[in-house]
Amino acid sequence: MKLWQNTDNKVKTSVEEMVEKFTVGQDIVWDLYLAEADIKGSLAHTTMLHEIGLLTAQELQEIHEGLQAILETVYNKTFVIEDGVEDVHSQVELLLTQMKGEVGKKIHAGRSRNDQSLLDIKLFIKSEIQQITEKIETVFTTLIHLSEKHQKDLLPGYTHFQLAMPSSFGLWFGAYAESLSDDLELLIAAYQMVNKNPLGSGAGYGSSFPLNRTLTTNLLGFETMNYNVVYAQMTRGKIEKTMAMALAGVASTLTKFAMDVCLYMNQNFGFITFPKELTTGSSIMPHKKNPDIFELIRAKCNRIQSLPNELTLLTNNLPSGYHRDMQLTKECLFPGIITLKECLDMLQVMLENIEVKKDILSDEKYLNLFTVEAVNQLALSGIPFRDAYKLVSKQVEEKLFEYNNQELNHVHEGSLGNLCNDYIREEFNNKKKKLV
Repeated sequence: MKLWQNTDNKVKTSVEEMVEKFTVGQDIVWDLYLAEADIKGSLAHTTMLHEIGLLTAQELQEIHEGLQAILETVYNKTFVIEDGVEDVHSQVELLLTQMKGEVGKKIHAGRSRNDQSLLDIKLFIKSEIQQITEKIETVFTTLIHLSEKHQKDLLPGYTHFQLAMPSSFGLWFGAYAESLSDDLELLIAAYQMVNKNPLGSGAGYGSSFPLNRTLTTNLLGFETMNYNVVYAQMTRGKIEKTMAMALAGVASTLTKFAMDVCLYMNQNFGFITFPKELTTGSSIMPHKKNPDIFELIRAKCNRIQSLPNELTLLTNNLPSGYHRDMQLTKECLFPGIITLKECLDMLQVMLENIEVKKDILSDEKYLNLFTVEAVNQLALSGIPFRDAYKLVSKQVEEKLFEYNNQELNHVHEGSLGNLCNDYIREEFNNKKKKLV
């Protein structure tokens, strides 16, 4: 069944079957993710059709009974798109017609498959942003907790992969918490863009029916609508790319953290460990505890970061109006959404089991981390900074540089102790309110 089909069913030729297989593509797979949104869109749309006189109260009741029954199959995971049915829109209308008869054929008045698809995708992305935000919040809260728990556990800081200055696990965990807070900015932008109702724009040129777009906007929980019907269709592809950019922002944070972990687990660093069951071994080297989970997070999140470019190449040279190219945005974007959620869940498990090594900087090889502190102390005593720098530099070259426990405690109590987590937490919560 196809919504656009205007002839009776007939036996297909091999060429027609080939064309159908090619044009339908993977829609029957990815459209399952849109089923809930599609049914809710039809509930709102038919309510509006009744309000403008295109459906009687009895017809509306029958339609809503049928749609609610179909929605229940989505919730209990028995909803399927049958063989020969082109997409989720066709499947819902087919089921409704089978259940309620001719009245099921009335639900498409005043809309096109174009604005119906766009509506479904917007509702789906809105829901996914909220779910991703909740998962980010879980990871964020854990990172803040770990930051405060390990505030005084010092860690070598590196620039150019060379020893630089003292850092701490408190700062390290807190840095990624603040990074996730910043990542919410892109999610907010994507959410604001999809939070506009396209329903009623039809195929991109409106409808001669007296549609009440304000009613459907309110019923579907949109903040506002896409007012210009041509632009409403132009948002197809644009919203997917914007969402991909938001996903890429979060993925960038996760892949950098994963890279840090892979380094810090290395025996030459030895800063952190995980329980054996969260690592993998080698088929020939019995001593191995490999960070496969973080390597896969790194790889999966790097692939997510390619999504904006992929969607740009897919949609970049298209003029206004709908084009079938847009069908492929689902098979680009949807796997990225699923993968990012899985990575956030896995990261949370790993953070709950991370083990931090204590007293790392007591090792003599980290001695030169404290040269900046020594220069600063000399400058505070009145020696010009450049002279202090040269003095400490000479001590390092002649292997005469040293520090004592009192200086180490000073580092603990100085800038490394200022995590600013209260500000980071407040900022995160203010952004979250815009999304959940």
